[in-house]
Amino acid sequence: MFPPPYPVFQDITAEEYEEMLCCGCIRAAEYKKDTVVLHIGDRTKEFGILVSGEIYIENIDLWGNRLILHQISPGGAFAETYAFCDVPMMVDVTAVQDCTILFVHLGILQTPCHQSKSWYKKLIYNLLILSTNKNLLWSNRVFCITPKHIRAKVMTYLSSEAIRRGQREFTIPFDRQQMADYLNVERSALSKELGRMKKDGILTFRKNHFCLLKLDDYHGNK
Repeated sequence: MFPPPYPVFQDITAEEYEEMLCCGCIRAAEYKKDTVVLHIGDRTKEFGILVSGEIYIENIDLWGNRLILHQISPGGAFAETYAFCDVPMMVDVTAVQDCTILFVHLGILQTPCHQSKSWYKKLIYNLLILSTNKNLLWSNRVFCITPKHIRAKVMTYLSSEAIRRGQREFTIPFDRQQMADYLNVERSALSKELGRMKKDGILTFRKNHFCLLKLDDYHGNK
């Protein structure tokens, strides 16, 4: 059996993957839409790899306010930092669609008897690269919510998406409420600002599909 084509298994051979399976450290699970896979306060020694569906990493405070911190698409991993550090989850992991998840148990893999295996260093290196790339995404998230004005938040987010995709026209993975949650703004205020930006000739949009007409004609103060 060959390892799944995900970054965390990069350069791991079929034989090495079989060894990992024999350790009992890999399992698959399915979750229905709107199921919370991991709750705030949970401890886990497993990290997840999304096989199919979509997941949000989010925080819901005591008053029910929702803040989307990150969106996970198929092939993406989550909770690896919590699994490594063995600290309580500070976020919820929620299935936004029906999901299939591959869980890898770091507690089993990190036992001394496995640290001399040929796949061990490869796995740790791949997790380091994965975590580094996710830190870049988290940094972008901070850039999006730091500006005081909604227009600046929107343009920071959409500009980064345009740069990442290499084009000015693209579809984002959020509906309007989810986009508001991601940018930490009110939905009604976001919709009004998008309407103003469209009128100002900065962008056009239809639902979650955007086209940026000019990237530099704003100052975040309108």
